[in-house]
Amino acid sequence: MSANMRMTKNPIPEQDPQVRAHNFKEVALGYTAEMAIDEAKRCMGCAKKPCVSGCPVNVRIPEFVALVAEGKFAEAAAIVKSTNNLPAICGRVCPQESQCESKCVRGIKGEPVGIGRLERFVADYVMAHPEEENKPEILPKNGKKVAVVGSGPAGLTCAGDLAKLGYDVTVFEALHAPGGVLIYGIPEFRLPKDLVRAEIATVEALGVKIIPDMVIGKCVTVDELFEEEGFDAVFVGSGAGLPNFQGIPGENLLGVYSANEFLTRTNLMKAYDFPNHDTPIKVGKVACIVGGGNVAMDAARCAKRLGAEEVYIVYRRSEKELPARAEEVHHAKEEGIIFRLLTNPTQIMGDENGVVKSMEVIQMELGEPDASGRRRPVPKEGSEYVIDCDTVVIAIGNSPNPLIRSTTPGLESNKKGCLVVDEETGKTTREGVYAGGDAVTGAATVILAMGAGKKAAASIHEYLQNK
Repeated sequence: MSANMRMTKNPIPEQDPQVRAHNFKEVALGYTAEMAIDEAKRCMGCAKKPCVSGCPVNVRIPEFVALVAEGKFAEAAAIVKSTNNLPAICGRVCPQESQCESKCVRGIKGEPVGIGRLERFVADYVMAHPEEENKPEILPKNGKKVAVVGSGPAGLTCAGDLAKLGYDVTVFEALHAPGGVLIYGIPEFRLPKDLVRAEIATVEALGVKIIPDMVIGKCVTVDELFEEEGFDAVFVGSGAGLPNFQGIPGENLLGVYSANEFLTRTNLMKAYDFPNHDTPIKVGKVACIVGGGNVAMDAARCAKRLGAEEVYIVYRRSEKELPARAEEVHHAKEEGIIFRLLTNPTQIMGDENGVVKSMEVIQMELGEPDASGRRRPVPKEGSEYVIDCDTVVIAIGNSPNPLIRSTTPGLESNKKGCLVVDEETGKTTREGVYAGGDAVTGAATVILAMGAGKKAAASIHEYLQNK
């Protein structure tokens, strides 16, 4: 089959910006079968498969794309699922533009193949047509037990891979619902929660047991998992749930939220639609979101949907340095989010009742190049001004919770509180304990966490087979 040599991707249908800015329904609507086939035909089937080297979980991209081009959607999904336990999620939230698609040769003179959009399509297809799905092979139980701490993308990936290899896997989740950042952190309009729950169910179908409301380090320690519960290995994928703050005056005022709290409460209200939820989120007329990553974009777009008339992104660097995906920035702008770039908060001011009323910011300018040649932003003297606002969300990153490392002797961490591991295996400094995802890297992407979980599962398998 000859390749479709059109230079551009098939655009993905989306909700109108003026409509979607007032609802929590998914923004991108996905390809039709005809669109998917046409897009798949843009793949040239390169012999060296450069796109695969850009995928942290090594999806066999040319193979599955070729099957899509032939209309064999269930077979294509089976190829994806052979290395990726959460394809419907990855197809939506992974930064394909800087990973697999960045390696696509079609991107040299035009746009790369829409690999992420095709992954989403085939995953959604088998969810809608379960009778066509090819179930993965699961090896017989081998009598060994592995505990997984955390049910986010790293933990679910590690658990699924080990279950396929015959291990008895139990996942311990601190919160009441499994999914970690997939459930509590990413908004419904980017990642529908019914879809996340369906993906988690496929992992449970492999034989994985998930126990919620279990805070490892408090309810039970890692030592007790080994000594009293009889586990042969432990994987720590507990994420980075400790929010960072700037340390400026006024961060303790009412109406100031960490992005963690803001997004968790929003998701509980809008994704779960709990009518009697007792920790609602309140957004006034003007919201300021401090930060420039995907989390900041999520918080800003949630604030807009919750009724804020004006929403500002306040970020100390320039637009080209925004760490958020270009797609998320584009969507935010379409929805009316106002960007105040090269701008940094200096203090948050409150009224007589301790409620936010404004935020003072200062303009930044690029300073002299440092040793790496990078020009860092520095305050521009005398450029302070005030933005009147009644909600502030701090979205400048998260760190790992110290509970597990502080209750596990021999488990080393670095100065940022991240667990120290061997990069190739995920092995920590404690015998039999492996780790991956944000607990190791600090806040990063879903697909990198999945890649770490996959790598650790292979290492745990080798460790237990040789034990």
